[in-house]
Amino acid sequence: MAEKKSVSVKVLDIAGNEVSKINLDASVFAVEPNNQCMFDAVQVEQSNARQATAKTKVRHEVSGGGKKPWRQKGTGRARAGTTRSPIWVGGGTVFGPVGNQNYKISQNKKEHALAVKSALTLKAKESLIVVDEIKFADKKTKSFVAMLDALKVGNKVLVVVDEIKEDVCEASRNVGFAKVVSADNVSVVDLLNVDTLVMSKAAVKEVEEALK
Repeated sequence: MAEKKSVSVKVLDIAGNEVSKINLDASVFAVEPNNQCMFDAVQVEQSNARQATAKTKVRHEVSGGGKKPWRQKGTGRARAGTTRSPIWVGGGTVFGPVGNQNYKISQNKKEHALAVKSALTLKAKESLIVVDEIKFADKKTKSFVAMLDALKVGNKVLVVVDEIKEDVCEASRNVGFAKVVSADNVSVVDLLNVDTLVMSKAAVKEVEEALK
């Protein structure tokens, strides 16, 4: 059986009307999804987004403790030199985070590309909407929301454009359930975390070129 070369989908305008069709590259939008690559890509992105801000004080950083709690001998208690010892309540911490932890991990390019293709394939099967052109003359939020209503998107939507221009940026910035990204900044986390994927025709072509 010959391998499928393309996937045909409808192209809508921002009013939700069908204006044409587009053939999606099957090597990008119709691959065999690789769950492991997608899992690794999510783990890499989330780990690399972590900030090493956690910090505990070791014994020399805790204030106080300059005076010996009691004399060395004759009290019947164990020897103690300072109340800032790690064995004391309020003392320093042993083996705690020091503020320079490195959470960075990586994924090779081929695996990451497969992860993105896998996520795009899942969306192409379920909830991909291709729009002829995404632009707004008035730059108003209501215009962006009207487009989403016309396209009948889900509760969370990712809008991918070839270039984030001022009109799209202004119109979308107050819409909390929608995220707008450029075609060169599509992540696996974003793709898997939304109900609907909306892409402009130009963004589709740019993504295909980048992942071929």
